[in-house]
Amino acid sequence: MATIRRRKNKYQVQVRRKRSPQVSKTFICYKDALRWARETEIKIDQNSLEFQHNLSAVTLRSLIHKYIKEIVVHKRGVKVENSILNFFIKNFSDINKPIREIRVEMFSRYRDLRLQHVKPSTIVRELSLIQHVFNTAIKEWELNIKNPINFIRKPKVLNCRERRLTDRECQLLVHGNYTHPLLRSIVLLAIETAMRRGEILNIKRVHIKDCTLYIPKTKTDHPRTIPLTTKAHTILKQSLLPFPITANGLRLAWQRLKKKCHITDLHFHDLRHEAISRFFEQGLTVAEVALISGHRDYKQLFRYTHLKAEHIVQKINDYEKK
Repeated sequence: MATIRRRKNKYQVQVRRKRSPQVSKTFICYKDALRWARETEIKIDQNSLEFQHNLSAVTLRSLIHKYIKEIVVHKRGVKVENSILNFFIKNFSDINKPIREIRVEMFSRYRDLRLQHVKPSTIVRELSLIQHVFNTAIKEWELNIKNPINFIRKPKVLNCRERRLTDRECQLLVHGNYTHPLLRSIVLLAIETAMRRGEILNIKRVHIKDCTLYIPKTKTDHPRTIPLTTKAHTILKQSLLPFPITANGLRLAWQRLKKKCHITDLHFHDLRHEAISRFFEQGLTVAEVALISGHRDYKQLFRYTHLKAEHIVQKINDYEKK
């Protein structure tokens, strides 16, 4: 469906078609706008039909290129997904075969070869993205094909990293001599709030209300409001927001800090793990911690609890004494 709106002395055309991205253009003359709208609708319909009917001519490469052009460009992680898909195009040996000839064993072979060079989590992320390419082709582009990724075994990912800060590292991070003026505030804020790096860099003054912080953009696309500790509230109150540093700038500053302090095997994301672990040590419930961390699945929080039998015995004994 085409919509033509008059904006000042010009005409803005928007063409929407099911299973196709929206396109728009501006014209001075109404007749030109109307002509372009009709021609664009016809082109979109023809391309869609051609893609569906000439299935034998559709290769895996063309399918992925269509996905990049129409789907990835509208995603927040466009750079990462472009990188993954372009790598796959260069390294998948059967990339130029028609999708009707694509078999499950081709992906099984690719999986086994990749596992010789990368971690299981990397290949799972790659296969999940290719799986979504096929799902999009089946559901949105109405291609009569099967999704081969549904039938292969994905490597088991052991999400068991439990890096905690040592007493020495805590002293260095809290009281250390920072060369970057913003890094101390960002590091302390991460430990106090369990926020992710991107969430911290996107904090705006308008999102702070009393002792709470509204986080509109999250990894899971579910906004949340978190309580602020006194220390976190003070840091934000004294900081220039949003923090005037890029994600890459923060990454480089973090690496320099670790090198200067002789800290090894510590990721910035480990500060989030440290914060969540401290919340449990302070006695917060799983539901309360989930509200702060943004975890939708409570099971994911169990690895942070670090429960020990002796601690449970002590709680039972304390309860019996009441």
